[in-house]
Amino acid sequence: MRTVLLLAFSISCGALAMSRLETIAADKPTQVLRHIVLYKFKDDLPPGQVQEVIDAFAGLPKKIDGIVGFEHGTNVSPEGKSEGLTHVFVVSFADEKARDAYLVHPAHQDYVKIVKDRREKVVVFDYWAAR
Repeated sequence: MRTVLLLAFSISCGALAMSRLETIAADKPTQVLRHIVLYKFKDDLPPGQVQEVIDAFAGLPKKIDGIVGFEHGTNVSPEGKSEGLTHVFVVSFADEKARDAYLVHPAHQDYVKIVKDRREKVVVFDYWAAR
């Protein structure tokens, strides 16, 4: 009888643990909203001013709570199809609400003031990606 009770208890605990894991998994979003920004800087822009833009953009995740991921880099594709775009920034958000708050956040607005006269071309593209 004791073995049967112990077995029943173990099964119950296992079922409870699985149920809790399923709840945790259901609570965690399965997607993130990626905000892609591509730049072609003005040809006569000094490298120091390009670096200032990069540093300012890279500093936004510390200033804006809704950012859940950030990456940046320069184009290294050998295909020659970048249309002059040289730099990419990828900002990830849990949802549209976080992205929308980022767009109007004072730190983002300050960043835009730095970059707006230094770029020749900008492309912005948002999409949902699997986590």
